[in-house]
Amino acid sequence: MQYILSKRFEKDFAKLPKPVKKKVLLVLQRFVDDPFDPSLRNHRLSGKWSNHVSVNVTGDIRAVYVYIDDDMVHFVAVGSHSELYG
Repeated sequence: MQYILSKRFEKDFAKLPKPVKKKVLLVLQRFVDDPFDPSLRNHRLSGKWSNHVSVNVTGDIRAVYVYIDDDMVHFVAVGSHSELYG
């Protein structure tokens, strides 16, 4: 699986603490290797995020993406549950 990052994702990522940034990078690599790895806890979203999917980075940090096609996704945001959905 391949991915691209939105400007918002890059801005959100820049604001994260260094240890969380490292976890995000690990999650993105795991996603490339196996987008359905159970540790990612992929789940479809609803409401304003309908048609998007979220993966867990930490207990509270999520990365949100949307499918472009079968082999490409667009990561659009990363942040805490309350920042993204609140």
